Amino acid sequence: MSEVQIYDAVVVGGGPAGLTAAIYLARARYRVLVVEKDRFGGQITITHEVVNYPGIENTSGEALTNTMRVQAQNFGAEFLLAEVTDLNLDGDIKTIETSKGQLKAFSVLVSTGANPRRVGFIGEDEFRGRGVAYCATCDGEFFTGKELLVIGGGYASAEEAMFLTRYATKVTILVRKGEFSCAKSIADEVMNHPKINVLFNHELKSVEGSDMGITKATIFNNKTNEEFEYKVADNDTFGVFVFAGYVPNTTLVKDKIALDESGYVITDKDMQTNVPGVFAGGDVCIKTLRQVVTATSDGALAAAAMEKVAATMHEKTGIVPVVPNAIRKAPEENRASLSEEAPSGSFISSEMIPQLNAVFERMGSNLEICVTKNDDAKGIELLSAMNELAALSDKVTVKELEDSSVQDLPVARFFKDGKYTGVGFHGIPGGHEFSSFVLAMYNAAGPGQPIDDADLDAIKAIDKEVNIKVLISLSCTMCPDLVVAAQRIASLNEKVTTEVYDLNLYADLRSQYKVMSVPCLVINDGQDISFGRKNMTELLDHLKKVLG
Repeated sequence: MSEVQIYDAVVVGGGPAGLTAAIYLARARYRVLVVEKDRFGGQITITHEVVNYPGIENTSGEALTNTMRVQAQNFGAEFLLAEVTDLNLDGDIKTIETSKGQLKAFSVLVSTGANPRRVGFIGEDEFRGRGVAYCATCDGEFFTGKELLVIGGGYASAEEAMFLTRYATKVTILVRKGEFSCAKSIADEVMNHPKINVLFNHELKSVEGSDMGITKATIFNNKTNEEFEYKVADNDTFGVFVFAGYVPNTTLVKDKIALDESGYVITDKDMQTNVPGVFAGGDVCIKTLRQVVTATSDGALAAAAMEKVAATMHEKTGIVPVVPNAIRKAPEENRASLSEEAPSGSFISSEMIPQLNAVFERMGSNLEICVTKNDDAKGIELLSAMNELAALSDKVTVKELEDSSVQDLPVARFFKDGKYTGVGFHGIPGGHEFSSFVLAMYNAAGPGQPIDDADLDAIKAIDKEVNIKVLISLSCTMCPDLVVAAQRIASLNEKVTTEVYDLNLYADLRSQYKVMSVPCLVINDGQDISFGRKNMTELLDHLKKVLG
């Protein structure tokens, strides 16, 4: 077995626990790979404000974990965006099967996190995306001027309820128990907020409404056994946000390592499971407090023990994995790359330039960005932003088009060899969509991101004209995954077009498709409408069902 085929450690899951372990292992000069199927950073990336992480007074979940990832990368950690499909944990060398191929390692850290728990009230699935939501940062803005019900009595529900008051006229929190389970200081802040009403010992039983949204809820008082209907003035619609805990993502390791009755991983003081060389950390583990700080602690503890496993295995097997020279970067080199002069303008910052240059260098063909716009502020802003991008590379040019048939302006569309690639963005691709826009450029120009054979075969099998609209918000952390997948499909099949719309600019689309949650996937102008994050395989499976 050659050195390049094996790692000292593979981390499954790119949240705070996994990223912390990668920092410690890479800094100790061990070869570590972090595999993440959706988005590096984990659940904390949807948290708008983090104020209780030691040493950082105020930041966002995404900014905090992005810093962790860069820190790990600078020490030499490697990263792979792929889904882990199976684990063989027997013996000294573990085998990790992924959608991008097979990996081998001396130790494995399972940090797959947890997903938001559904409550199970009547109408929860029916109104998901049309009044029922699970992410305040992503969907709060859609309920501006509305009343909201918030379900849950923990830290997440308290924090997110306060965040939602910036949009809602009133927030009512339904707490199943007789008190909050979060810190008293947070609970007191919620109780004293002028826009928040708290109902203890209350549960949501059902919601009803129409295609316009939720208009009625049935609420149960579990102390008095009484039920009552919740409505708002003029029979207006209202929203329901669910923050009722999480379900551990342990399907991958079920029957492979020991779990408790709730499905959480059982570990010892070093975060090792009952299988030697297999560790776990973060929200997937049994713990009394699920916070970023406890996840990073898990990662550090696991990494220290995994270092010992690696050292032992080096001596036992004679195999010493080597970090490729191109991976490790000295901190001073990174600082130098970030200090390059930024071009004049406001769209591109100096921090973006090294990443953009790396993408442009890999583009196999020239790309023309065609901008169609009105002579309004947004149109001028989009054209200026695209010109800034084009100024960084001779492979990218910008052309302004006048086309009366094009709707929903402004829009930037990618052309290759004079032909539309099927990929466009309506609005200004900022916020969380900047990275997906750059990836779309790379995918449209070629060669594009690697894709596994099964997905590629499924894309080529699409033999009908398909128009995909992805309706997003620039503040949504879950939207880019669907955007990237849909645009990649369009770049590989001429029958598919994918156009992305910033709903903040296109209120008519929001009304047309009754959108109250993002991302919203619209196929063939309403033949099918669905909500929620989807990766490439999930999107292809969905298209197959819709298209028949």
